[in-house]
Amino acid sequence: MELKIQSIHFDATEKLHAFIEKKVAKLEKYHENIIKAEFILKIVKPETAHNKETALHIFVPGSELHAEKVCDTFEEGVDLCIDALQKQLSKLKEKNAK
Repeated sequence: MELKIQSIHFDATEKLHAFIEKKVAKLEKYHENIIKAEFILKIVKPETAHNKETALHIFVPGSELHAEKVCDTFEEGVDLCIDALQKQLSKLKEKNAK
């Protein structure tokens, strides 16, 4: 699986990159044919709470899945996006199995 991480208005740390890579690897349990995962991390308004926007696009053969969350930290946003996409991938796999 190809992983692309784009950070807008800030530079993502190595620690954040490693965290994202670890979390994305778990998605392969839910669907083995993931082609590409794209994370877009963005700071919306630096002076406010809940200003970290996390978007995740997953590309699988025949489908593109998406989740987007706004949280206090990017780690929290990544966790929530991964959870949402685990559900989407499970549903997609069930649908394709029928």
